[in-house]
Amino acid sequence: MRIRATITLTAACLTALATLTACGGTGSTTSGTGVDKPAAVQDPNQDNTKDEDDSNDQDVASTETATLPNLVGKGLQVAQDQAQEAGFYGLTSHDALGRARLQAFDRYWQVCSQTPKAGEHPTDARVDFATVKLDETCPAEEEGAEPVAAGSKMPDVKGKSVKPARQALDSNAGITINDASGQDRFVLVESNWQVCTQEPAAGAELDGRPVTLTAVKYGEPC
Repeated sequence: MRIRATITLTAACLTALATLTACGGTGSTTSGTGVDKPAAVQDPNQDNTKDEDDSNDQDVASTETATLPNLVGKGLQVAQDQAQEAGFYGLTSHDALGRARLQAFDRYWQVCSQTPKAGEHPTDARVDFATVKLDETCPAEEEGAEPVAAGSKMPDVKGKSVKPARQALDSNAGITINDASGQDRFVLVESNWQVCTQEPAAGAELDGRPVTLTAVKYGEPC
């Protein structure tokens, strides 16, 4: 009788243990010691609040404004310094005569116009200066920072600098440049040379045709 009672009691214990294990498998985790621990609950507002704060900070930074002074007529170096003092650091410049010269030494150039004009602007706005050398006169209408791409037709480049004339054509175009003075000089610094003649003529279909230009140095007659 004692043996039979022990077996009955052991079977009951196993049944109870299986029931407890099945009930404890949902909504909790079990440690290595066999003790159930409640699953971690993440605060749904914590990260969202941080993201909203970061987004607000970015909006404030992008909408910060300052007063850009009138820098026309100043030396390029001075204009750049004063623009930075006002809080503008995205500064560029270009050759107002359309010769595509680089402003390697800022102090030797002067500002003809500025974009944007003087006034209140976002501090991350790009400020571009149209410039000429100190001994040159600002043009009545400046040529712009970049030459207009030719497309499928030959542009009119007569009277323009050789450098932007080349830039307006496709990079794979075959271009020959000859000295129009008859001295057979090499055209080395193309921004110092002016186009006298062109072939094909302006408006002609290019379609891969080679281009021939003749040019002289600025100040020389064609």
